[in-house]
Amino acid sequence: MVQTIAADKVTLYDLELKFRLQQTEDPSFFSEWQADLPTLTEAEQQRLLRVQAIVANLERRSVLENTVKLAVVAPLLDLSGLFLPPFYVSTEDSIEIEAANESMVVRGRIDILVLQGQLWVLVIESKRAEFSPKVGIPQVLSYMLAAPNGNFPRYGLVTNGTDFVFLKLMVQEVPCYARSRQFILGQDNDLERVLQILKHLAAMIGQIETGQTE
Repeated sequence: MVQTIAADKVTLYDLELKFRLQQTEDPSFFSEWQADLPTLTEAEQQRLLRVQAIVANLERRSVLENTVKLAVVAPLLDLSGLFLPPFYVSTEDSIEIEAANESMVVRGRIDILVLQGQLWVLVIESKRAEFSPKVGIPQVLSYMLAAPNGNFPRYGLVTNGTDFVFLKLMVQEVPCYARSRQFILGQDNDLERVLQILKHLAAMIGQIETGQTE
């Protein structure tokens, strides 16, 4: 009998057991978040300071997912150039993936999806501010498994507005993923690092044309 499960209820164990997902600790697998990152302009740094001030105000009350998207995720996408060609942003897309042995189907809706043609560049899941972004990692990975990227890497970001975790997935014979460290807003310029990573990914993936990286 086929088991149907909502993406926000799926666990890493489910993905490992039913979809053969594996985590790698090889630092070279996901070097993009530690690579030579672009320098931010003074205007970009000032914009991030304003975002931090907004979040500090919002932290005084319960912050819902839509507020996180509006106050934090949208400015980051704007500053990183992911709202501009060759990218476009879609929200609340429905996905469905089926295990290889047809024993499980995972269904869900992606919060924010950044695309370049048919390439899923970045899947973003925002959670309530009270939640650790770690609770969204299985959900984002299930969405990334559904992406029609072929042999290209798939990237994800989970955030609750103050904490950020990047993910990379490669689907070959066995799907394999790695995660970045957790970045925390207000700590050691971490928000600047998040924007630098997004800008780096945008520049790197923006070079992909006709199925090849220049």
